Amino acid sequence: MASPAPSKTSSAIAVLGAGSWGTALAIQLARKGNPTVLWGRDPGHLAELAQDRRNRRYLPDAAFPDALQVEPDLSRALVGNRTLLLAVPSHGLRGTLASLAGLLPPGMRIAWATKGIELGTGLLPHQVAEEVLGTGMPMAVLSGPTFAREVGAGMPTAMTVASADAEFALELARSLSDLHFRAYTSTDIVGVEVGGAVKNVLAIGAGISDGLGFGANSRVALITRGLVEMTRLGIALGARQETFVGLAGLGDLVLTCTDNASRNRRFGLALAAGASIADAERAIGQVVEGLPAALAVRQVAERVHVEMPICEQVYRVVHTGLSPTEGVRELMSRDIKAENG
Repeated sequence: MASPAPSKTSSAIAVLGAGSWGTALAIQLARKGNPTVLWGRDPGHLAELAQDRRNRRYLPDAAFPDALQVEPDLSRALVGNRTLLLAVPSHGLRGTLASLAGLLPPGMRIAWATKGIELGTGLLPHQVAEEVLGTGMPMAVLSGPTFAREVGAGMPTAMTVASADAEFALELARSLSDLHFRAYTSTDIVGVEVGGAVKNVLAIGAGISDGLGFGANSRVALITRGLVEMTRLGIALGARQETFVGLAGLGDLVLTCTDNASRNRRFGLALAAGASIADAERAIGQVVEGLPAALAVRQVAERVHVEMPICEQVYRVVHTGLSPTEGVRELMSRDIKAENG
C-alpha cells in the first residue's frame, strides 16, 4: 500500500534506492526528524519494508523511525520533497536519472551516494548527472568511510558532502548530522568522486593480498601506494590534493581495505582462495562496485596518462584472467623508483 505523500517542507527528502545504503541513509535522515520517503524498483520488496518497518533483507536490526515512509510510486515519491538523494549502483545511475528527467519539479536539488565511474564514457557521477539533467539545479555527492549496517545501528560515523553550492552542502550535512553522525562539507566534487571509485578497486587488491596470506606489511604498502595512485588520478582530473587525505580519500580507502564488511575486500579474498569471478559475486549476493570500476578506472587513467600499477594489476586479475599470484609478482618486479617520483 502506498504511503501518503509528506507535507511540503524544506527539510523533506526522497531517497531513491532501497538497498542497504539507501535504507541506512533514509533511516539517518528520518532520525533527525526530516520527513523522508524511500523508493525502490522492487514493489514486492517495498511492500515488505512498509509492513515490517525495517529492511529485513539488508538491515534487519534497524527499525524505521516514524518520519520515514515507503513509497512504491516514483512520481508520488517526489511530491512535496525539495531534495532528492540517489543511492543506486554506478551502472544504474544514468538510467535512474533519465527516468527522473521529466518528473523533477522546479526548485528540486539532487544528491547521490553513488560511487564509481561510468563504463564507456569514463564520466564521473556528477558529469553523468549534468549530461542527463543539465546544470541548472544544485547537485551534491555524499561519500566517506561508512558501512550501511553501522549507520543503521546508529554507531558514530563521519562522511563528506561535496557540492559547488556551499549552501546546499551545508543544509544536507545538517540534515544528516546528530550526536552519532557527523557530515563535513567540501566543494571538491571531483576529488570526492574519484576517491569513491578508486578505493573499491584497491579494496579488491587488499582482499587478494590478505587472502594470499601476505600479512600486514603488504596491506599497509598497498593502501599507502594505492592512495598515491588515487591522488594522481584525481589531480589529473582537476581535484584538490588535500581531499585525498580526508574522509572521502584515505578514510574510505582504509575502511574498505581492512574490514570484511567491505564487499570489494571479500570479493578479493574469494579470488585469492581460488573462486571464479562469477562464484565470488554470487557468494557476496550484492553489487561489487570494484569489478566494473577496475575497467573504468583503467580507461580513464589511460586517457589522462596516469600510471596506476596496483589498479592495473587488479584490472588484469578481474578482467583478463591473470592469476592473483602473478599479479603480485608483476607488481613486486617493477623497476625501482623514487617514492615521490
